[in-house]
Amino acid sequence: MANEGMKLIANNKKAYHDYFIEEKYEAGLVLHGTEVKSLRQGKCSIKESFIRIENCEMFIYGMHVSPYEKGNIFNKDPLRPKKLLLHKREIMKLLGKIKEKGYTLVPLQVYFTSGRAKIEIGLAKGKKLYDKREDIAKKDQRRESERDFKVKNL
Repeated sequence: MANEGMKLIANNKKAYHDYFIEEKYEAGLVLHGTEVKSLRQGKCSIKESFIRIENCEMFIYGMHVSPYEKGNIFNKDPLRPKKLLLHKREIMKLLGKIKEKGYTLVPLQVYFTSGRAKIEIGLAKGKKLYDKREDIAKKDQRRESERDFKVKNL
């Protein structure tokens, strides 16, 4: 994914901690006008959200888009399910993958590219507790080596 013309709105760091991300897909978001305005202000959270496939369509649940302040009666429910736009064969491929044991779909980040709201979703496999401990140990080791390197170069 190219970073030119991309404005990041929300990032899901917890997903990288809890899952092994095997594949990434970019999907469009079906939003109403006041939701887009609220997203442009950066008022969005995908920390507790999840993705389901129903009737060959993808929906994201739990994605919180704060109501637009100047939106009055046109504001929608902040937690309403939002439809994701992907090609049908991509959805069918993902459906086949998540039927396998241990796979799920998680939202990774929400961003604007070329004026359109997009969401990056990841095909993920859950980590066990020892995998998480291993990742934390690696991160600590890398941080220590960077600190030592910084001290030596002063």
